[in-house]
Amino acid sequence: MIIPMELLSEYPVPDHALDVKQEAREFAEEHIAPNAADYYESGEYPHDILEAGMDAGLVAQDLGEAVGGKGYDLQQMLAIAEEFYKADAGIALTLQLASFGAEIVEEHGADWQHEEFLRPVAQNDQITGLAVSEPETGSDLAGMTTSAEKDGDEWVINGEKYWIGNAVEADWLTLYAKTGDDPNNRYGNYSMFIVPTDAPGYHAEHIPEKMGFRASKQGHIVLEDCRIPEENIVGVEGAGFYMLAEFFNHGRVVVAGHGVGLAAAAIEEAWDFVHNREAFGKTVDEFQAVQHKLADMHLAFQSARSLTWDAAERVANQENAGYWAALAKTEATEAATDCAEKGMQLHGGRSVLTENRISRVYRDVRIPVIYEGANDIQRNLIYRQAPQ
Repeated sequence: MIIPMELLSEYPVPDHALDVKQEAREFAEEHIAPNAADYYESGEYPHDILEAGMDAGLVAQDLGEAVGGKGYDLQQMLAIAEEFYKADAGIALTLQLASFGAEIVEEHGADWQHEEFLRPVAQNDQITGLAVSEPETGSDLAGMTTSAEKDGDEWVINGEKYWIGNAVEADWLTLYAKTGDDPNNRYGNYSMFIVPTDAPGYHAEHIPEKMGFRASKQGHIVLEDCRIPEENIVGVEGAGFYMLAEFFNHGRVVVAGHGVGLAAAAIEEAWDFVHNREAFGKTVDEFQAVQHKLADMHLAFQSARSLTWDAAERVANQENAGYWAALAKTEATEAATDCAEKGMQLHGGRSVLTENRISRVYRDVRIPVIYEGANDIQRNLIYRQAPQ
């Protein structure tokens, strides 16, 4: 009998995050893992699991107590991410996206915006999302073309957004749009807005089937003279780029947790398979080549996890946050792709069967290396922000 592996150990998780880590693990084992295969096959939105996550107090609780949340910090959110993504990435992303971007409104928005928009999300009466990427650009935050222009006491928004989580399901979105055209101030031409999804001129549809993360829904938004009240701007005009840069430092650490969880899933699946599969009169794990592959998977995983938790503390303390966030995001998501690739090799021909978990993990790991800034962009950030 093979003893189940314990890769997502309590160390190096700080003491204050251990309780929520355990809650997330128990929830993942009860609600996410048993339903992962079915939701992957159907590609449906997991409304029932999202509701269960809300009932368990594990959705949108990074929002503060002042608006009805629990105020979970970066390390607590990372602990949740590890456990959820090990169980299933698509369902995990649905749970995470329910409040994605609301943190920007909490940090920079007005008190009335907190009450009208954040409180319903923190209390799980509404869900939201963040609209940044566009059909022609994703990583170039200063190259977006969706525009917002003043017309009396309203903003009129025109353009398109793509790959937007909850574009169809959300009650409102935090949306990034161009409000200036100063060639000498490329990063000061953008602002953030709260856009209700029932606003006139807002149109959204689901993006067709994806190869991975199938239980998470992303959408294509078309904004045609979409009108919102003047006061729906978040913070001050022209500060949108800088708001996003700060937000993504935290977000990229959590995405590193996505990679850690997926890497753990790949290792556990491969470990179990090779210890229970026989070839040439012995179990597959007895071959040195197999042992070396598993050793390499552990090296990648443990290095990435250590870096991720180190980065979480540094980013939380605003210690060269952009550098550490980029390091963690890149290392952990690429460790996941490496572990999944080796896991596929160890499974042999059976790896290609969609009924096998390793094939789902293999497809899922191709996505976090792209979102929240593709890893080539992260390498640019690492080089530019490296300690001198």
